Amino acid sequence: MLPEVFVAAHLVGGRPGAPVLSRLDPAISRRAALAWADGYGALSHLSALAVWGLRPEVVGDLVHLSAPASASLRTRPGVIVHRRRGLAIEPPQVIVRRGLTVTRLEQALVDSWPTMPSPDRRALVIRAVNDRLTTPERLSAALELAPKLIDRAALRHLLAQLADGCRSRLEIWGHEHVFTGPGMPAFRWQVSVRVGRRLVYLDVFAEREQVNIELDGATTHGSPGQREIDLRRDALLAAVGILVVRFAHRRLVHDVDEVRRETLAILATRRT
Repeated sequence: MLPEVFVAAHLVGGRPGAPVLSRLDPAISRRAALAWADGYGALSHLSALAVWGLRPEVVGDLVHLSAPASASLRTRPGVIVHRRRGLAIEPPQVIVRRGLTVTRLEQALVDSWPTMPSPDRRALVIRAVNDRLTTPERLSAALELAPKLIDRAALRHLLAQLADGCRSRLEIWGHEHVFTGPGMPAFRWQVSVRVGRRLVYLDVFAEREQVNIELDGATTHGSPGQREIDLRRDALLAAVGILVVRFAHRRLVHDVDEVRRETLAILATRRT
């Protein structure tokens, strides 16, 4: 299937006529591509994201390899080779994960950014930060090394929002459209507050007014069990003087002006 790389015929499935590499289980095709690279390449881009557990791969997906500019590897059917100046196939630029040589997560996310639909790429970056696989600061450092990245400004903007404390697409929406602008205080996002032995995280916190605004997602906070958890949490915060205000997903997205007016009125009342 690749020069000096062979596979047992019974493992080849997929669409007849497609490159043999694209007709294998993705786990096998990744191993085969690395065997062909023979230490001169590392899994990168979308293939690296699969190894990092952020993106599933299916039969037919191309394998992405990154290699130094001096390497003799070239793109072949089923495998795309990305040649990069200054790349060394050794730590810290690449690591071994699950037995596979792969680019670092930050590099893989930056490399893959232009190739994915906007909702998917934003969700993967948010998930990587939420799962503590990386940080906005480390991603920003990787982005600085890619000055010609397509749609670079959008990724930089997302990383700035994550650095401010936003941790979901709904929080980012609120940050951009609701809780900024004239009259709004400098809210803090995802603030941790210790109440007794419990550590509570606040979505949006007005510290001077001691108001916590919670953004309830469309698919969460609707069940009776979750509602009971929310009520207990809100009572716990009330005991230490923090007022909790909740806005549902529908109102945050479709009733922005009214949510802003209510928020400003609540903050003004708390100040007096």
